[in-house]
This record gives sequence, structure tokens and C-alpha cells, in this order.
Amino acid sequence: MHFNPFEQRPMAIEQTFMDWNTMYPRPYDKNTVNPYTKTRIILMNGTEFEAQWFSRNFSRHCPDNDLRRELAMTRRSEQQQQKRIACLKPKDETILEHTIGYEQLAVDLTAVMAQRECDCNVKNAMDLALLEDFDHLYRYSNLLDLEYGQDPKKLVGGYTEITPGRPTIAEHRCPMDSIFKDIHNKSAALLTKLHVNIITAAEQQTMNYYMNVAPLYCKSDIGRRLYQEIGMIEEEHVSQYESLKDTRATWLEDLLMHEYTECYLYYSCMESECDPYIRCIWEECLNQEIAHLHKAKDLLYKYEHREWQQVIPCGDFPEILVLGPNIDYVRKILATTSGNTQKKEDVVSVGSLKRGDRFFLYQQIVNHDVNCVASHNIIDQRICAKGMDYRFETAKNPVAPLTARNCDNVTFARIPCDTPSQYSTAGKTSDCPKHC
Repeated sequence: MHFNPFEQRPMAIEQTFMDWNTMYPRPYDKNTVNPYTKTRIILMNGTEFEAQWFSRNFSRHCPDNDLRRELAMTRRSEQQQQKRIACLKPKDETILEHTIGYEQLAVDLTAVMAQRECDCNVKNAMDLALLEDFDHLYRYSNLLDLEYGQDPKKLVGGYTEITPGRPTIAEHRCPMDSIFKDIHNKSAALLTKLHVNIITAAEQQTMNYYMNVAPLYCKSDIGRRLYQEIGMIEEEHVSQYESLKDTRATWLEDLLMHEYTECYLYYSCMESECDPYIRCIWEECLNQEIAHLHKAKDLLYKYEHREWQQVIPCGDFPEILVLGPNIDYVRKILATTSGNTQKKEDVVSVGSLKRGDRFFLYQQIVNHDVNCVASHNIIDQRICAKGMDYRFETAKNPVAPLTARNCDNVTFARIPCDTPSQYSTAGKTSDCPKHC
């Protein structure tokens, strides 16, 4: 259905402010909530978090106090939106249960966007990180099963598989190898620009969440260590994804694109939400964001004398973003690219690296003692306790070296001789869609 937020009549910014009761909504029931309602809530909380920090950085680099006051008005409204969305999470949901939602979001959000992405550089970045978040879901699920006796399949609703991806131990790369080529807003498709904004915000939220909750996980040291380790991979992912953003955009262009992205996401959530109560919240947030978007449009014209069409030529939303199962796609990417890593701006096979490459030097620093690697130890502990790891699979893992359930593989995608070449198709772009 055609929807262009620039064609909508906006409310005044002052009308977007909420009272305390509105900001404290009824939380979902963790035992009955649809998993994709949970992931939409996590996604939009992260989107508002990104809006906050972009606006604050803009303000810190802006010498014009009139403009800073305008930013502060919108920022206060978005801060209230973030508080409202965050409080949809119930008090009785544990950190680890919530974390499973984070990783399910990371898997299915990345997968659905990668399948629609027409920029092969952006798609390669998404496919690379997809298998890493997929493995994180597997590691946290084993922790949940071992320490809480809960079945992670119930949390993901059976919609997302829980099985090894690219092993977390193999994901640790030198930071010099975490930068991709940036897109150019003037030539990039609108959907590509939206994807880059969305995934950067989502991964940044995950990074920040793990930075804060790692020391708060009180069940065990192994759990604290696992959050610490995976948090470092999320830092890597943010570096990768944010490097895709157009570096030539002005602050006001970027503000407009941020607000447009929020409108697109709230509209997508509203159209795909199955919970009537939460759907109403998405609709109210969309109307607030339309006001923010029109304010950004007005500021772009006032300070740069430019129309919004010079940044977003057509304001019509592309196909909405719908979170759902992506088992077949994840299996395909796992079967063909799990042996990949990154070298400078390129996705390459581990087998193509030379002995002195940064990947191996960094690995030797952080992973020289495999017995100190939390992502490995949690699987080892689960195997010792119950004879095998925890998995939820619709079929056997498509990567033969990852099928064993009584031994955690710590060399695949990390040691070239233990990484068969059929699991790497780095550099091939034939799977990129021809349109956005």
C-alpha cells in the first residue's frame, strides 16, 4: 500500500510529548507473547536509542543554539518514546531471556534485509555478521538451558534454529579488518540506505546492552565472561555496519534520513503487529515520528536551503520490513559462507589468508589459550553436564565440521586446514538481487 510520510499532515512537536501514564505502558506477558512482537520491541528501542545519540552528537558539533534548541525538542520526544517502548518488557523477564530475543532479532532482521539487498557490498557485510549472531544465539541458548533449565526453543517459538554458526571463537578479527566501503547516498537505492541505518542502530543497541549487562549477570562467572566476549564481537559488528554509512552526508541530511528510517520502521511494525494493544503504540509512535520528520525537513530547508527531495527523491516507502522465519536462507548462507572472514574491506575465505595476516596475529593474542574462551567453555560445560550440546534443528547442521554434538569445534573458520573450501564463496556476488 502506498504511504509517503511527507504527504501526511504532522502534529506540532509539542503535541508529541506524553504524560507519565502514557510512558509506562502495560508490558507483554513473557509466557504468551509472540516472539516477533518481542523482537519488534527490541528493534524499536534500539532505533530510538540511535536517534538519541545521533541527535546528541549533532548538538555537540553544532555552534547554532537556535538549531540546538530545535534538536532538543525532538530529542525529548524521542527520549519519551524510548522509555515507553523499553517498559513493554516485563519485570519478570531475566537478562538472559531478553538476550535470546536480542539474538533472534539479529538473525532474522539481518536475514530478511540481506535477501532484499541489491548492493553486494552491503549484502556481503550482512551475510558475514548474520552467521556470527546466529552462533551467539546458540551459545546463549546453551547457557540458558544449563543454568536455568529453560528450553530456548520456546522463547524463539520454533521460528529460528539454534545450532552452531561461524564459531564465536573464529569471529575475533583485528579491528583493522572491520571496515567496509561506504555507500553513496546520491546513487544508493533508498532500501539500501534504510537497511544500513536499521542494522547499524540494531547492532549498536546490542553492543550497548552487553556493555551494560555483562557485569550484572549474577548467575555465574562463565555467563559474565560470555557476555564480555560476545560484546566484543558486537563492537566489531558496529564498526562494520557504521562504515557502510555515507560519509559525505551533512548533519541535516543525516537527521532527515534518521527520521525517515524511524517512520518506515514504525509503519512496518504497525502493519505487521499481531498484538492489538502494541499495534496502537506503533501507530501513535508513527504519528509522532511524522512530526519529527517534518521538523527535520523544515530545518534542512532553513539552514541548507534544500528540499527534502534532494536527499530522498521519492518519499514513498518501499516494501515494509516484516520480521519472520528465515531458516532456509540462514542454512544456505551457513552452507556456503561459514568459512569466510574479513580482510580490510573485503570478505575473504579463511583459507586465502597468509600466515602473517592480521587475523592470525590477533587470534593469537585473544585466543591463545582456548580454555579461557567463554563461548567454547559454555558448550563444554553443557556437554559435560548432559552429554551433548543444546540444539533446536529442523535438519542436521549443513556444515559437516559443526555436526558433532559431543565436542565443540574451535578450529573451523579459524584454522585454514580445518576449514574445507566448500564452505566459503567469498567474493561471489551472483546471489545479489538485481533490484531493490
